Amino acid sequence: MLTFIGILIIMVGLITLLTKPIFKNNKLLSWFSTRRSLQITLIGIILSIVTGAFFYAEPGTAYAVQYPWGGQKAIFRQGIHTKMWGRLIPIQFELPIKYVIPNTAGELGEQSEYANVDKAKYWAFSDAVKARIATSVVISINTDNEGQFLSVADRNKTEQNMIRSRIIPNIDQSIKNTCKLMDAQDYISGQASDFDRYFKDQLENGMYVLEEYADNQTREIIGDSSTVRTIINKETKHKRFRIQIRNGEPVREKGNSLRAYGLTVIQAVVTEIDWEETFDKRLQLQKEEVAQTQLEKQQAEREFYRAQKEKARGEADKATERARLEKEQIQKTIAAETEAKVAEFNLVKEKKQFEVEKFKAMSKKVAADAESYQNAKLVSAGLTPQERAEWEYKTSVHVARELKDLSLPEIFIEGGNGKSNTDGNLLQSLIGADLAKKMMDSKTQK
Repeated sequence: MLTFIGILIIMVGLITLLTKPIFKNNKLLSWFSTRRSLQITLIGIILSIVTGAFFYAEPGTAYAVQYPWGGQKAIFRQGIHTKMWGRLIPIQFELPIKYVIPNTAGELGEQSEYANVDKAKYWAFSDAVKARIATSVVISINTDNEGQFLSVADRNKTEQNMIRSRIIPNIDQSIKNTCKLMDAQDYISGQASDFDRYFKDQLENGMYVLEEYADNQTREIIGDSSTVRTIINKETKHKRFRIQIRNGEPVREKGNSLRAYGLTVIQAVVTEIDWEETFDKRLQLQKEEVAQTQLEKQQAEREFYRAQKEKARGEADKATERARLEKEQIQKTIAAETEAKVAEFNLVKEKKQFEVEKFKAMSKKVAADAESYQNAKLVSAGLTPQERAEWEYKTSVHVARELKDLSLPEIFIEGGNGKSNTDGNLLQSLIGADLAKKMMDSKTQK
């Protein structure tokens, strides 16, 4: 730029110097005196010399300087450097190259003076589905090897030529090869990361050598013989490719690598894919089908858990009913056991009561026998006439009352021949014994 300005100043000085004698009455040329025209011409010459001998290296840019006498050198540092009227080939340290999908208005979006932006192209995947693939690639030059950098700059002449003739063809070839390795359906099903990996690896290390194979052919044995035939479904047949492997490493095309130019791939990713309309419709149908499947799956899970809930509720009700019945059973069992225990206790009580009453009766019988025996002895011993008269009087007076209060034994056991006179004597003896007892008690009290 400064060189052009210097040449322009030299031309102005020379024109004014030559035209002034011709147009003597021109007011504009009258300002340019001969001395002033010579000064302007000298300034232009100095400016041209300075700008041809020196240049300013911008930051982030490498320069290859080619001198008129055939020498050359590389400049990697910013600042003022000499070029001695040599040719400059500036190349950025990092070269951003982008494929962009244009918007509805056909614009590529925001542009940068340091980035090379192009419209994304359509590429065909292995299943013949086409898509416009937007990529972002950043290439770095080798600033450590001066000789290699000068060789690249000398062969490519300009940065733009290197991008168009070396880098972009490699990017296109990498995208093409990578698209052959997978179907569009595979890409959207989880192989997008593989696409980026294959893409970057081919850019940096060289293109893969691909081999064609058929995966839709199945062998079938006919009958019980050893005849084998291959069945091909023509409707679904399409070419499939895979990477040719040798000694565990992919086979690559020779001489087709950015590394041979001292270029390193810093970034190589797919930023966006615009599928063709037919595939978009297919994707929409697949999304709807997946959504419907998910909905049915959720409904099935809901029904399953509802059945589990009802089953759990039934088990809970069953457990509650079982607990209630077991409680009633325990209550009834305890009541029956209690009733049995009470009956057993009452039986024991009755037995004890029976034994007590039995012993009471036996005691009364023994006491009655003793008193009867004593009274019999007293009667057989004889009484005086006065005692007999007193006994008969008391008997006549108190006989009714004594008979009323008389308590005879409930049980009386006696052996004998069972004659009637014996029964009468027995009754008399009992009455007499009781009266005698009363009399004895009265005497004792006197």
